[in-house]
Amino acid sequence: MLAGCAGLISVQAPAGWAQEPEVIARLAQIKSATAPAAEKIPPAVIWLNSLHPDTVQHIAPPANFTLLQKNKMFVPHLLVVPVGSSVAFPNADPFFHNVFSLFNGKRFDLGLYEAGSTRSVVFSREGVSYIFCNIHSEMSAVVIALSTPYSGLPDSQGVFHVKDVPGGDYDLHVWIEGEKQSVLDGLTRRVHVAAGVSDLGDIHIKFPEKRQHLNKFGRSYEPDTRPTY
Repeated sequence: MLAGCAGLISVQAPAGWAQEPEVIARLAQIKSATAPAAEKIPPAVIWLNSLHPDTVQHIAPPANFTLLQKNKMFVPHLLVVPVGSSVAFPNADPFFHNVFSLFNGKRFDLGLYEAGSTRSVVFSREGVSYIFCNIHSEMSAVVIALSTPYSGLPDSQGVFHVKDVPGGDYDLHVWIEGEKQSVLDGLTRRVHVAAGVSDLGDIHIKFPEKRQHLNKFGRSYEPDTRPTY
């Protein structure tokens, strides 16, 4: 996955905070003259990989998940699953879909399948999978398969909460939709989680814009002239 960074950052629980096993961090917008005053929080995930593989680790077992296709949308848009999990892609629209992912993570092409049918994919290795429909360019989703259970998504205020993290040393990884991999690599850092609440501080980002993607043949999408019903 992402490369670790040298230097150990030790974070302690601030005085007066409730002593619960929790890690928090925050997304913070980098201000610029052209950026709006406040941007919507983008889809994002943080996760912690232990630096002590010789110790007993809590590993979330594989499970079954669903990415519903409805109203030309994937619901949910972002899904974090344990490695080895199966994700079903039911088609709840009254027309065909063709789900595919040809990028990092799990590569697959489910082909055309009709309304009321379902196809599934096992995410057998760690990675970020960008998922689209080959017919409807507006459809997109992301599945992130992790081997660690210590992950979290931001709330409406951009604050991450990762519960039940044992004390120790970890590599903190960050994924933000639309951000370049080189930038994400630069956000990786080594942290020490102490007992109680560990505050990892701000994660500074520029709130990137959503990028256009190509179809599974590497070409631009043609206008969809098929009737909706």
